[in-house]
Amino acid sequence: MNVNDIGVVIIGRNEGQRLIDCLASIKAVTGKIVYVDSASTDGSVAAAKQIGARVLTLDMDRPFTAARARNEGFTALKRSFPEVRFVQFVDGDCVLVSGWLEKAAAFLKQREEVAIVCGRRRERYPSASIYNKLCDLEWDTPVGEAVACGGDSLVRTKAFEQVGGFNSRIMAGEEPELCVRLREHEWRIWRIDAEMTLHDAAMGKFSQWWIRSIRSGYGFAEVSRLHKTSRFRIWGRAVPSALFWGAFLPALIALASFFHPLFLCTIIIYPLQVISIAIRRRVDEPSRWAYALLMVAGKFAQAKGIAKFYWLLSIGQTARLIEYKGGA
Repeated sequence: MNVNDIGVVIIGRNEGQRLIDCLASIKAVTGKIVYVDSASTDGSVAAAKQIGARVLTLDMDRPFTAARARNEGFTALKRSFPEVRFVQFVDGDCVLVSGWLEKAAAFLKQREEVAIVCGRRRERYPSASIYNKLCDLEWDTPVGEAVACGGDSLVRTKAFEQVGGFNSRIMAGEEPELCVRLREHEWRIWRIDAEMTLHDAAMGKFSQWWIRSIRSGYGFAEVSRLHKTSRFRIWGRAVPSALFWGAFLPALIALASFFHPLFLCTIIIYPLQVISIAIRRRVDEPSRWAYALLMVAGKFAQAKGIAKFYWLLSIGQTARLIEYKGGA
C-alpha cells in the first residue's frame, strides 16, 4: 500500500537505544519523520539526525508537556510534508510493528467518520517486572469503537486540525482529552485488531510505578474537570473511586479509631478488596495477587495525584512533568 500520505511524529527525552530502535522501525516504512526532543543529554538528537529524521528541539524555557511536544511536531511535519493526510504519533520508547501503518491507514481510508485508529500496544519485556506486566494488561483494550486512545495512534490530520490538536496545557491524559473533543465534533475513535507498537516501560522499581500512578490521578482530575459538562465526559468514576479508597476511607478509619481502637479492625476492608480483585480479574496465576495488591495500593497514589492537581489549581499553578522513568 502507498504510504506517501502518512507522516510520523516521535517525542522523547534520553531514550537512548530505545529511540534508535524506534526510528529504525519507522524509517523502514517512511522517511516523513519528525522527532521532537525535550532536552536530551544522551545523544538522542544526533542519533535521530543520523537516521534521517527532521529534529525539533523544544524550548524548555516554556512549560513542557507531551501535548505541546506532539503539537509542535505535528506543525513541523505538516510544514515539511503538506501532503500528509494521516499522522502516526508514537513515543520514543516504542517500536512500530511492521505492517501497522498500512493496516491503520487502510482502515481510515475506508471509514471517513473515524478520526483516530489504534491497535494493540504491547510491553516489550512484560516478564521483566510486575510493573511492566501491569502496563501490558492496561493496554489490552477491547477491539471496536473506543472512547479514547493512548500515546500511539494514527490520526486523521483533518480531524486533528479541526479541534486544534492536543491541549498543550494538560500535563497528563492529553490523548483521552483530545478524544473527548473529537467525539463532540461527531468523530469516532476505533481500536482495530492489529499489532501496533512494542513499548519498553523499563519500570523495575515500586517508586517508578508509584510516580506513574500519581500522574494517572493527576490526569484523571484535570481531564474530568475540564469536561465535566460534556456528554462524553471520561473518568467520572475514576476520581471518586481513587478519593474513596485512597483518602476518604483511610481518614474515616483513623478518625473513628481515635474514639475507639476497635475501629482499626475495619482496615480489613483493604485485604478483602485485594482478594476480590484477584478473584474477579483474569490474570496469569503468578501475577494475580501482585496485580490485585498494586491495584488497591495505586488508589493511594492516584488520590495523591488528584489532591496535587486541586491544590495547584487553588494557588493558580500547574504541575511540572511527572516522569516515572526518572523516579528513583
